[in-house]
Amino acid sequence: MLQQFPELARELVPGRAAPVGRTRAAPPPALAERLREEREDALLLQQRHGLVAPGHSAAPLRLHISDTIRDLTDGVVELEEAVRERLGLPRARRAPVPERLRRIAALLDAVAADPVLAAHVRDETRRMARRCARALGDTETVVRISGRCPWCDSVSLRAFPDRHAVLCVNPACRCADPDCGCHDDPAYRHTWDEGEWRRT
Repeated sequence: MLQQFPELARELVPGRAAPVGRTRAAPPPALAERLREEREDALLLQQRHGLVAPGHSAAPLRLHISDTIRDLTDGVVELEEAVRERLGLPRARRAPVPERLRRIAALLDAVAADPVLAAHVRDETRRMARRCARALGDTETVVRISGRCPWCDSVSLRAFPDRHAVLCVNPACRCADPDCGCHDDPAYRHTWDEGEWRRT
């Protein structure tokens, strides 16, 4: 999410049709006069009736990106405040989202010592990362793996090449470790990195 969040700001406004800095050729005199008249008519419509003529407005914002930025910003602020409060730390100064994410990451050793807090941080960061990826249109390639899961014996193993990981996608998969996230988090999936999977 640390790398993806800044991309949201670039996606907020649709791109320009022509590169910045390129000057357009002047239109022919007849066309220039007609464009001037259309602009005057559009201005009069807006002044008299509050109407905006089609084609004479600024580029629209991508509202789903704007909503995502707002929600993720609120989520990161609330998560950092919750982490600092639970750890007994003073309230942090205001900062942009990437800096707040780095501050949360710096506290992960202390967070890991509190299982309830660790689960909350894990769930919230996953949720926010998924929301960010969806807004940016990122989809990860998924490859089905032959064989059975070592824990649940189902044929539900999938490789995620971008993450260099293998996951069991069976929602009923449970392992023998009582402290594992699969026992208390329905969204948790057992994951093996490439090295672990080759040894399995």
